[in-house]
Amino acid sequence: MKTFRFPLQKAMEWRQTQLELEETRYKQAAAELARLDGLRAEMEASGGRAEVEVRQWDRVGGGDLAALGGFRTRVKKETARIGEQRAAAAKTAAERQALMMQARQRCKLLEGLRERRMNEWVGERDKELDELAGEAFLAGWNRRE
Repeated sequence: MKTFRFPLQKAMEWRQTQLELEETRYKQAAAELARLDGLRAEMEASGGRAEVEVRQWDRVGGGDLAALGGFRTRVKKETARIGEQRAAAAKTAAERQALMMQARQRCKLLEGLRERRMNEWVGERDKELDELAGEAFLAGWNRRE
């Protein structure tokens, strides 16, 4: 009885390595997306905090209002810039996810083929064992007769 050997084992291992690589790349892209979301939320919050702080002052001068207006403008520009970066990062994450899904599909295809071949081998092995058992039984029966 020969042992099970899958002829495409090396290819399957290579596909699994590719899948792990694509998963890592996707996780990095998702982490960048989360970082940009946090950065934008932080920027918007700092703009809101500055406005609340200025409104609480007893005396507000023209220079203070001009500085607040400049800060608002900077926050809007920075938020827009982060939004553009986020859009690019979202596109990259979607591309990475698609590549990861393709790699996963190719890997599962080979795993399914391996499982099918393993089931065939088990069936052949069981058939061979049944034949051997039958022959052994007949040989023993013939000796008794």
